[in-house]
Amino acid sequence: MAPVGGESGNREAELITDVEIWNRRTQQGYVFSSSTIFKLPNGANRSPDVAWIQKERWEALTLEQRRKFPPTAPDFVIELCSATDDLEPLQAKMQKIEYREWRLSGLVNQYQDGQVEIYRANHPVKIRNLPAKLSGEDVLPGFVLNL
Repeated sequence: MAPVGGESGNREAELITDVEIWNRRTQQGYVFSSSTIFKLPNGANRSPDVAWIQKERWEALTLEQRRKFPPTAPDFVIELCSATDDLEPLQAKMQKIEYREWRLSGLVNQYQDGQVEIYRANHPVKIRNLPAKLSGEDVLPGFVLNL
C-alpha cells in the first residue's frame, strides 16, 4: 500500500469520518481504515480505503480472528482514486469476483473524471457525476454520503 498525498489523505479521513459518524449514531457495525487487511474467503488479502462490517458478522468472529487479519469480506467499502492513480486498474479491481463479495462498494474518482462508481453483487455498475449524494441503500440504512 503506497502512501498518499495530502489531498487524498484528507479525503480518505473525511470519508472514514462520515461512515463513523453514521455508525456511532446507529451502532450497527464497525468501521475500518485502509491500514486494516481483510483475508477474503478466496484467500486474497485486501485493504480498502474505508470498510464497514455489520455488527453481528464482526462479533461472530473470534477474538483471535479480530486481532489478526479478519477472515471476512466487509459489507461496505469505499476506494478512493487519488490524482496519481491509474483509473483502469482500480476499476478492474472493483470488478473482480472477490470484491463482489462486498454487498455495496464505491470507487470515488473526484480528481480524474469527477465521478463515483457504485458496485453491487449481481448488478451493473452505476455511475454518478460529482457532486452527488449517495445512499447506503439497505446495507447502511439512513446513511447518505455527500460527495
